[in-house]
Amino acid sequence: MLYPRVSLYALMLAAAGIPLYIHLPRFASVNLGISLGVLGTVLLVIRLVDLVQDPLIGWAIDRWPGGQLLFAFAASLGLAVGFPLLFSLPAGASVTSLVLILILLFSAYSLGTILLYGRSATLANTPDAKELMTLAAFREGGQLTGVVIAASAPALFVALGAGAQGYPAFGLFLGVLAIVTIMLTFPMWRRTPITGDGLSFSGLGQAGALRLLALALVNSLPVAITSTLFLFFVEDRLQLPGKAGPLLILFFLSAGASVPLWARLSNRIGPKQTLIIAMPLSIASFIGAAILPAGELLGFAVICLASGAALGADMVVLPAMFSVVLTRAGLNASAAFGIWSFAGKLGLALAAFFTLPLLERSGFNPGQSNSAQALETLNLAYAVLPCILKLGAFGMVLTLPTEVTAK
Repeated sequence: MLYPRVSLYALMLAAAGIPLYIHLPRFASVNLGISLGVLGTVLLVIRLVDLVQDPLIGWAIDRWPGGQLLFAFAASLGLAVGFPLLFSLPAGASVTSLVLILILLFSAYSLGTILLYGRSATLANTPDAKELMTLAAFREGGQLTGVVIAASAPALFVALGAGAQGYPAFGLFLGVLAIVTIMLTFPMWRRTPITGDGLSFSGLGQAGALRLLALALVNSLPVAITSTLFLFFVEDRLQLPGKAGPLLILFFLSAGASVPLWARLSNRIGPKQTLIIAMPLSIASFIGAAILPAGELLGFAVICLASGAALGADMVVLPAMFSVVLTRAGLNASAAFGIWSFAGKLGLALAAFFTLPLLERSGFNPGQSNSAQALETLNLAYAVLPCILKLGAFGMVLTLPTEVTAK
């Protein structure tokens, strides 16, 4: 029952992450009336909190290894309280209230994520490379299931008669999910933790972890941008009202279905070679999205399938590679994953900080009639810029040394 519990905890975290990264921009702008420029600044400020907080969370988990269960409970409790508060905010709510609730949610999300990833060696049946990849497949499979649930839940609640686009009911649902999850998964946090030596810059460099951290940051930027702008792109650029939810579900279903395939391929040919196969799918998807005409539902559905499959490789292979190099070097994983977590969230903050004000300056208004210039800016931000960034990440993968990526 260990790996299914890992999947469930990952499901809860992913279901919490989707509202923060996908639903929040539209909820804040449409329901709360907060401008895109202000929201981009808010998200960057929260990331500055993460700059200090995430490494400290990782350090605390390593400093008190016997507190695993307490840390897991605290993360779940923070999500259980925060989401009902967030999605019950009324129109015209102060930015200060939003910031305080988001700090609570992002802190709880960070704590749970760093704990789950930092304890990979503890939660795996054995701390070897193949078993760590198997653990990653269960973990990312659970995450992607949670993503599908979170992506579809608001529309489902609306269909059942919920008001305010289903967001208040969605917040309560996420709160209940967090409570149920900690009740069902607490046995896995009673395992004796496997810890390592303290972190140092030179130690991370010698292990090959610094190269992977740089790759994680650059590689997070394309998906961060598309996550932030997905609803706008579908609703306004492609002019497909009501189709964003099903397309998002299709995207993550494709990612989830691909995870076990990428994990098996990585164990067979190695993680570097697996990424070399997967990343061109993302690049081709961005090119396709950039040239897609408005109203082209089928074409964008194919793009969602291809880009979702590519995301599955990123999710399962990169964290497993990081766990492997840390375990081989005997380094404390939680503190390192605190830095890893911050790198990924920094990408999301940069995406929001640069793209949202850019769209606002172009005259883009979500859900309203927009000029050709505003829609072209949205197209460039959603498809062209991520394509360039993904090409950069692909180049970094090609230069990874063999000893870092050996299976």
